[in-house]
Amino acid sequence: MIVVAGEALIDLVPQSAGALAGLKPALGGGPYNTALALGRLGSPTAFCSRTSRDAFGEALLDGLRTAGVDVSAVQRGAEPTTLAVATIDEHGSAAYSFYVDGTADRLFAAPDRLPDATRAVSFGTCSLVLEPGASAYEELMRSAAAQGLFTTLDPNIRAGLIPDPDAYRARFKSWLASVSLLKLSEDDATWLGGSPREWLASGPSAVVITRGGDGLTVFTRDGAEHSVPGEPVDVVDTIGAGDTVNAALLHGLAARDALSPEGLAGLDAEGWTELLRFAARAAAITCSRAGAEPPYASELGTF
Repeated sequence: MIVVAGEALIDLVPQSAGALAGLKPALGGGPYNTALALGRLGSPTAFCSRTSRDAFGEALLDGLRTAGVDVSAVQRGAEPTTLAVATIDEHGSAAYSFYVDGTADRLFAAPDRLPDATRAVSFGTCSLVLEPGASAYEELMRSAAAQGLFTTLDPNIRAGLIPDPDAYRARFKSWLASVSLLKLSEDDATWLGGSPREWLASGPSAVVITRGGDGLTVFTRDGAEHSVPGEPVDVVDTIGAGDTVNAALLHGLAARDALSPEGLAGLDAEGWTELLRFAARAAAITCSRAGAEPPYASELGTF
């Protein structure tokens, strides 16, 4: 089982141009989208989070259940659901403003244990920024790594939520010793500073950089570098594209029985290229439709 740990929220997506455009609620949050995508791909998946008991919270859990995701580890609370208001530019790229004060997911507490079948745990996005939940997710990351589980991190930077960028950058570096696979966008890499080679020296066995329509590149600890181009697609918006990449990488590694540092080290150029192309295809499908709607296994074929 792959466990995805992090926030679930509601994206309010504008339906036309202008500051007063109508907003349509959509299920979202980077970790939520990753769990949803894994479920749709057919990977045994569990979601580890804290959600509201309000109508949005129920809708979020129903979406995961429909995708076959185990939600038994989700904590519940009376606080409201986090809201993210999206704006979409002329290229389909999304930017967000957040309503997070006093919301349910901020009060996440690290669980005593993960499901017995857990092989990998995925972390990222707002859940590692907003306290007190951020410290609980950090605790879970470190304990999962200490247990020998495969861990992935997608920082998915939302700069408007980070009051002290330098402190966050230092904290990010401290996580790397507990990370097996680091995935981040080109923009995130620029914001964080450093380089894939520096990050690899701190812990991860591989670093994957996404470059939007230009594709993906992986850097591995043995000095190798492999790239694939993006899949041509008419972009509706990019909401959930990076989260879909996370899911596709995890799904593909599980299919190859490579959810371990040794498994990553055993991937040759052909193996990495096949995996990255699979992730690029999955992300392209997500970009071809509105909102975070990752593909089903039937749309991608067998990995």
